[in-house]
Amino acid sequence: MFVSETKLRVRYAETDQMGYVYYGNYAQYYEVARVEALRDVNLSYKLFEEQGIMMPVLHLSCKYMKPAFYDDLLTIKTIIKKMPGVRIEFLYEIYNEKGILLNEGETTLVCIDMKTQRPCGAPLNLLEALKPFFN
Repeated sequence: MFVSETKLRVRYAETDQMGYVYYGNYAQYYEVARVEALRDVNLSYKLFEEQGIMMPVLHLSCKYMKPAFYDDLLTIKTIIKKMPGVRIEFLYEIYNEKGILLNEGETTLVCIDMKTQRPCGAPLNLLEALKPFFN
């Protein structure tokens, strides 16, 4: 299992009139954490696209337990529980500075060959980078 942690501070513009982080921002938080998780294994979406593979989001789910507020320092745990194939499933847990679980989410991305516009297997460099976490 691969686990990565990303820190993110809530900006004022991300909150609503009640002072809570606006619900739509959580998808962006997932994206930030997903990109940083890939950087943790020296990979990037840009590299995959240069290799001719894009990874659009196929599915997103989000469960809200407690609100996050302006200036909270959030810890976003990004988890990959199984080796990618055509699809890559990311799980997310968002905690505040007190360690309280605020949000859980999941995204499923699908690997698409940019030339054929058809599903394809995960990039080999991604599989190689993740292999040590699954042995």
